[in-house]
Amino acid sequence: MLAAGSQLGPYEVLGKLGAGAMGEVYRAKDSRLSREVAIKVLPPALSSDPDRLRRFEQEARAAGMLNHPNILAIYDVGAHEGSPYLVSELLQGETLRDRLKSGAPGLRKTIEYGLQIARGLAASGAGPRPTGRSSR
Repeated sequence: MLAAGSQLGPYEVLGKLGAGAMGEVYRAKDSRLSREVAIKVLPPALSSDPDRLRRFEQEARAAGMLNHPNILAIYDVGAHEGSPYLVSELLQGETLRDRLKSGAPGLRKTIEYGLQIARGLAASGAGPRPTGRSSR
């Protein structure tokens, strides 16, 4: 866990935002561009697992190649004391998971969320693949 005030290259950690299966996420200040960013760090316990490390690096490469409003922008990658990290835009607001905890959204909002997800998947190339078969 990184403490507030820690430095990762030009990034000053301001505080922890959360943690998940793929690492810990921190709010940080980019001293070069004077903007706040998010830093996802794969902790040492996970970075020693080759499969987790491969997935983390794959996530960074895949997202870093994309530029779309429905996909997180990756700004930088690096390592700190043997732990890889990626730097991304800092998104504010409620997660979809948190939004759904307060009840199902209406039909219009559900369609809006679905369209945003579909557009992001389409831009990433992760959507359905044509089978090459005719639908006759």
